[in-house]
Amino acid sequence: MAGHEFPDPADGRPLAEPAVPELAPSLRHACDPAFRHGVVVGFDGSVSSERALSYAIGMARRNSSSLIIVHVANRLPATVWAGCEPPVFVDVPDHRTEVLGLELACAEHLAEISWVLVERGGDICHELEEVGREYEADAIVVGGTRGMAGRIFGSVAGRLARRAKRPVVVVP
Repeated sequence: MAGHEFPDPADGRPLAEPAVPELAPSLRHACDPAFRHGVVVGFDGSVSSERALSYAIGMARRNSSSLIIVHVANRLPATVWAGCEPPVFVDVPDHRTEVLGLELACAEHLAEISWVLVERGGDICHELEEVGREYEADAIVVGGTRGMAGRIFGSVAGRLARRAKRPVVVVP
C-alpha cells in the first residue's frame, strides 16, 4: 500500500479521524518572511504616489527593512443598488499593475533594497491596512491629495490615518 500505514489500535476500536486545524487568520494570506516589518507604500503612478515611494524607499533604507509596494486595482459596481440588494462589485482588468511593475523593475533607485509589488482590488484604505497587517508593517506611506475630489469625498490619506492600526506617513 502506498503512503503511510497506520496500525490498528490494540483494543480493536477504529482510530478517530485526525483533526485538521483551521488555518489561523494570520496564516491565510501567507507572505514572504523576508518582507515582514517592512514599509508599505501605496503606489498608482501619480506624482503624489511617486513622492510617497521616494520617501518610503528612504525610510526602508534607513531602517534596513524591505518595501511592500501596493497597487489597488479599480472596482466598479456591476448593478445599481435596487432597494434591498447591495451592489455587486466587479474587478475591472487593470493592466496598469503590469506596467507599474515593469517601470519599478527598471528603476535604479529600487536596486539597493528588497521590494515586492502587491496587487489588490477594493477600497484603497482597507487594502493598504490589510497588507500592512499581513506583513506586520512598521508604517504605511501614502501621498497626499490636493484635488477637488479629495476635498469632497475625503482623501485616502485622511481616511487611512483615522482608521489604521499602525503609523501612517502622508507625504505632501
